[in-house]
Amino acid sequence: MILVNFSHPLSKEQIGQVEKITAQTVEKVIEIPSQIDPHQPLEEQVLRMVDRVPLSPEEWQNAPILINPPSLNFTAVLLVADLHGRMGFFPAFLRLRPVEGAIPPRFEVAEVLNLHSIREKARLRRSIGKSQ
Repeated sequence: MILVNFSHPLSKEQIGQVEKITAQTVEKVIEIPSQIDPHQPLEEQVLRMVDRVPLSPEEWQNAPILINPPSLNFTAVLLVADLHGRMGFFPAFLRLRPVEGAIPPRFEVAEVLNLHSIREKARLRRSIGKSQ
């Protein structure tokens, strides 16, 4: 699996947690800085960020890819939209959480969010008109 990291560098421990949760080996971690200029339009900055990921269109569409999103919410929202356009589906995303009581602060992998699966479940709720 390819892990594209738009956030803080991940530790070996966190990579191990990803492998345990997904039951897949992380073959490559691609680090992409996600610092933005809040005084400039965001869309173009996110586009440039994703353009720096050294993956071909074929890899975007076919490789097993996991995304660690940037922390800034609007950057993450635009990233999801751009990636869906490039990939043709929603990728899976990491969710990190603070380790309780850790000094200095540390983060662990809480879960992998399968956005495509979440979307499919939402489509079913739309057709039956209920939240479940």
